[in-house]
Amino acid sequence: MFLCAIETSFTGLDWSVVIVYMILTTWIGHALSGRNATIREFFLGGRSLPWWAVSGSMIATEISALTFIGVPGGVFAMQGDWTYLQWGVGSVIARFAVAYWLVPLYFKEEIYSPYDYMGSRLGEGVKRLVTGLFSLGAILGQSVRVLVTALILETVTGLSTEACIIAIGVFAVLWTLLGGMRTVIWTDVIQFGVFIFGGLLAFGWLVGTLGWETIWEINASAGPDGSINKFKVFDFTPPWESPLLHYTFWVAVFAMPFQNFAAFGTDQLNAQRIFCCGSEKDAKKAVIWSSLSLITTLLMLAVGSGLFAWYAVQGLSPDEALRFAENPNFVFPVWITTVLPAGLTGLILAGAFAAAISSLDSVLAALSQTSLSALYGREKLEKEADGKVMVFRSRVAVILWAVLLSGVAVLLAGGYAESENKNLIDLAFGMVAYTYGPLLGVLLAAILPGRRSVRGLYAGVVVSILIVAWVRPELGQLLTAVGFVGLAEILEGLRPGIAFPWFYPINAAITFLGGYLPIDKRRRGDIA
Repeated sequence: MFLCAIETSFTGLDWSVVIVYMILTTWIGHALSGRNATIREFFLGGRSLPWWAVSGSMIATEISALTFIGVPGGVFAMQGDWTYLQWGVGSVIARFAVAYWLVPLYFKEEIYSPYDYMGSRLGEGVKRLVTGLFSLGAILGQSVRVLVTALILETVTGLSTEACIIAIGVFAVLWTLLGGMRTVIWTDVIQFGVFIFGGLLAFGWLVGTLGWETIWEINASAGPDGSINKFKVFDFTPPWESPLLHYTFWVAVFAMPFQNFAAFGTDQLNAQRIFCCGSEKDAKKAVIWSSLSLITTLLMLAVGSGLFAWYAVQGLSPDEALRFAENPNFVFPVWITTVLPAGLTGLILAGAFAAAISSLDSVLAALSQTSLSALYGREKLEKEADGKVMVFRSRVAVILWAVLLSGVAVLLAGGYAESENKNLIDLAFGMVAYTYGPLLGVLLAAILPGRRSVRGLYAGVVVSILIVAWVRPELGQLLTAVGFVGLAEILEGLRPGIAFPWFYPINAAITFLGGYLPIDKRRRGDIA
């Protein structure tokens, strides 16, 4: 049930701001999009977009409502702190590696995706494999982002989760069909600006009301006995002492570079933006400057500490206490709704709503492009790039993928409601753990010299996914949902105690080494 005291704080003026914001953003994105009469223009923006806009789009997609809501919620939780910031070390390392190693390789030829690159070196079978992996990872990962915003809208408007998900999906399809990647990128830039404004406004409001000294004192000695320092950034606990810890320095340095290298080098959601740049030089700058996303993460961590201090000083209403006990991720949207003046509330939450849409329209464009390329082949896609038929097919693909992704988000909402772990950051990164390791392993097999067994790569991918399914809770939740409670309990008892980020490098290695398995000796099975 929704909490009336919170819902009613979202006024008619806020609704008006949301409606006007969505209309203006749609109009601006369409006006800036230009023509999209060809596949090249629809998927690559004509390779004419400025690097700073592409970089801003990458940041907006990476940050999204997940960081805007999940990071403050993670700090607000009783055991929460700033250790999530450590992962930024691996993120920066990976971006430089992508910029100076992968971008030159990708720009040697006109391609639409990393899967075109892998397919040209390992064969069409491998291209279909990695396209399928991307599709699976995109559906799982982006459904979390859709769910995050649906939870925000549900909290402040009283609409059902399903209705919120459908609304996000409809707008995402509209934005994608209006202008392809040009509209996607320009609307991303707009949302990024609103997010920064919202974060700065919230932080300034909190500091101006409480004072930084008060915020510091409350967060530096949190918990019943004052032993929790929420400003803690570094955790040097060795993995063999606490293997389930994933916000540690060692995970940040040795595991997260693999995750981020896969995210920017093999995930079409980010890679497609790289291909929208006019030159290799601009693409490098776009990737490197997207490291500024860490500033946004730092800002939202500070907002989380400010919110913890705010409610420690101001106290919680019964409605807020119930809602935060249910899920600490509600703290920021509830604070925005109940504390900020009407109108500002609508603007900031409209930005969160639009950010979810911009993330979703990004992945819809990427899914449409990769699926068409896998279905028709790169040569036919390029040959018919100027034809209306192929553009029409791309639009149909956008709609079909939107229906599927929204459906998965609805199913995920049910599982999340029953889950004990409400950390949205963990959920988002955990969902892409199924595919990022295998994708990176196949990419390395395509880049590094030597002959590869296609069947061996397939075997490596299957083993990698099964390992993550064993470690992650989703398989057990699915088995329970369909009535196999006993099997789910057995699986839970056999689950190894290791943090999921370690499976980014482990599964990349398993997949890569699978390419050396002597299980396919026929001429067609060995790819140089």
